Amino acid sequence: MRGKIPLRVRILAALTTEPDWDSITPDQVIELRAAQYRKRRSAVVGLVTGKPDRGARITTRTLDLPGRRLDVRVYQPERSGSALPLIVAFHGGGFIVGAPDQDDWLLSHLAANTPAVVASVDYRLAPEHRVPAQIEDAYDAVLHLVELAPVWEADPTRIALLGSSAGATLAALCAIRANELGLSVRSQVLINPQFDWTARAFEYPSFTENANAPTATPANCRAVQRIALPESFDSRSISPLDSNNLAGLAPALIQAAGLDPLEDQAPAYAERLRQAGVEVTLTRYPEAVHAFLCLPGVVPAARPARAEILAHLRSHLPERSGIPAQ
Repeated sequence: MRGKIPLRVRILAALTTEPDWDSITPDQVIELRAAQYRKRRSAVVGLVTGKPDRGARITTRTLDLPGRRLDVRVYQPERSGSALPLIVAFHGGGFIVGAPDQDDWLLSHLAANTPAVVASVDYRLAPEHRVPAQIEDAYDAVLHLVELAPVWEADPTRIALLGSSAGATLAALCAIRANELGLSVRSQVLINPQFDWTARAFEYPSFTENANAPTATPANCRAVQRIALPESFDSRSISPLDSNNLAGLAPALIQAAGLDPLEDQAPAYAERLRQAGVEVTLTRYPEAVHAFLCLPGVVPAARPARAEILAHLRSHLPERSGIPAQ
């Protein structure tokens, strides 16, 4: 390991039974997802995942997209004002598990304190919907959310994209396609990100050096590739690290977790962005595990990381000319 795992994380890991990722079947993934959903309803789990900010109200809306409907979890400040920026978020989970409510602690705080309207997309998951369904959902959902921005008194010309883990893949890909999608993106926030979906993902030094981390284990990462990606799929097409069109992107905040097998992908992508002339802030949290911003009750680094995200968004989503600050 590249550092010492926080004590509370070690205790949590000792009390948690992980699936056998090397042999898990698609049906078992679906069962695991349902079990995780039930656990998130537990008061005990709430001590680990943190409570939503009371300064934000949370609702669920439905987007009617071509051929499917997606839910969106919307966070709005209780003291709402006009022309708030719009933050579109994507949860983590390797495209096979996860849901927007796992980010309540982070996203409600950002909504209340930026202030902003935050919309977290409940995109389709594998094995029922394999890649590229998730990328298609991200592109289509962002466009529809921009159209809906005035309904929530949000400003469609001040957009931030945010994602963690596989969700960071979606946020980064949307940022890359921003001009083509007609998006006015001012910021991208990429948390313990996955930028490489090729076989190279298993060759970074961090993948071996952090192999004993309790979250995003190597077996978990291999299972994600096996279940989410169709056979013969060109994974370079969804890997931001393989994009040749990075010039002119929105400023990026990339947060790397020092105890994450995926850690080395963060500085690799940061360097690609810098070479393309993109403004990048790369911050490494040495005692953070993968998904640490979903675990504020056991990972102390979650709070300074959240504060950094808030400061970054405030500085990159300025008020429109003539619109006073809330």
